[in-house]
Amino acid sequence: MTSNKDAIRDFTRFLRTTPNADNLGAYPDTFANDFGPIVRNTPEGRELAVARWGMPSSEEATGNKRYDSGTTNIRRTHLPHWQPWLGIENRCVVPATSFCEPDQVGKTFKNIWFALDESRTLFFFAGLWTPHWTGVRKVVEGETTSDLYGFLTTKANREVEQFHDKAMPVILRTPEEVEQWLTLPWPEAKAMQKPLPDGSLQIVSTEMKWDPPQAEPRHKRVEAKKMEPTVKASQPDLF
Repeated sequence: MTSNKDAIRDFTRFLRTTPNADNLGAYPDTFANDFGPIVRNTPEGRELAVARWGMPSSEEATGNKRYDSGTTNIRRTHLPHWQPWLGIENRCVVPATSFCEPDQVGKTFKNIWFALDESRTLFFFAGLWTPHWTGVRKVVEGETTSDLYGFLTTKANREVEQFHDKAMPVILRTPEEVEQWLTLPWPEAKAMQKPLPDGSLQIVSTEMKWDPPQAEPRHKRVEAKKMEPTVKASQPDLF
């Protein structure tokens, strides 16, 4: 992940920063059910925020569990469960400079890190978000209220499928693609749920992730109970 707010602003043209993202540090890695930066559509305009990774899971996924740790990757967008969040008002993008997939094909299960190039050029995952979800994410935490996000996946391209042939994230490489994802109606935006062309990614690390020297230290992790969601506002149409 990147912590360069200026680079994120130039790419996404966000208008404001929420209080929980004011002191945004570097995110060398983000794990499922952890907090991370997103740029999201809101009634007040586009904003940089910190939200919890993992959208609400379907009843089929949670079963009889007393908690919902969230669904991080969204593939089958045609399912009824995802329909409430496909509109422009629930779109977001997730800044990143690399991502990893386990080597399931070779059965070594090493983490293979992919980037656009060796310098870890900034890109974004196409995502969805929802505000003020209340429930149990971890039993040890009890009930919490958080803004949540997840990002779309699609079939793997050539570079990814040689290690992980099930899926890869939907990646946006240009400000124009980010703008399209954040503004197009779903019938048009869903066409963006596709893999990068073959040859678009490089393997930059295996097993251990290495960040370039300019990467800043990650900020101190914040407990979930202290990572308050943003103030809830009315939900008028954005466009």
